[in-house]
Amino acid sequence: MSSGQTIRHIYMLIGPAGVALAALAVIGLIIILRNWIFLFLTSRDFKKAAGTMTMSPGLTESLLSRYANNPVIGIIGDVLKTHGRHSNDLKAEVAYLFHLHFSRTQRDLSVLRIIALISPMLGLLGTLLGLSGVFRTLAVSSSLNTSAILAAGIWEAILTTIMGLTLAIPALIACNLFRLRLKGFHLAAIEYGYRFLDSMSPESEPEAELPGQQDSHYERAANA
Repeated sequence: MSSGQTIRHIYMLIGPAGVALAALAVIGLIIILRNWIFLFLTSRDFKKAAGTMTMSPGLTESLLSRYANNPVIGIIGDVLKTHGRHSNDLKAEVAYLFHLHFSRTQRDLSVLRIIALISPMLGLLGTLLGLSGVFRTLAVSSSLNTSAILAAGIWEAILTTIMGLTLAIPALIACNLFRLRLKGFHLAAIEYGYRFLDSMSPESEPEAELPGQQDSHYERAANA
């Protein structure tokens, strides 16, 4: 069987709704992989930088500069620079900065949630379209073996429902896991914002030089 025949055969099995589900599956997989890598790198380097800043407050400014591409560190750095200039409500500042620094991730999660919501409906639509074709075939068929025709038609029709649920369940799980990770970052930004506002004082330890600069892997992961 040639590739063209194979594609036509698959299309006959899943129909237009199945093609739409396949496209959504590719989009969802890209979103999940990109954000998993991005949030993993963010968490890893935030823990490393936060631990160093906690042990050596005098290194805070150097670390904020070194890890400027980390969105959580970026939020903390912006809070330390601008706190009190426009507002003394640190939680409100963090909420605003969090939206700015994680805007692409939050947009991706909204798309992932939409995929999780519409996939079962597309699957059901494909099943109903398939069943309508089966019953139309039965209506004009003169064959006595209607049970075989019906069984084969129903088997093909329910494929899109299976596809829709197979796509929706992982997408919904990933979306909620990512949102929990973002909530943890939000709380950490507030906690360390308060902590480092107290440590950034004239009496703080002298700053030390840190070798090297942090690679911009956050930007590469987010723009992949």
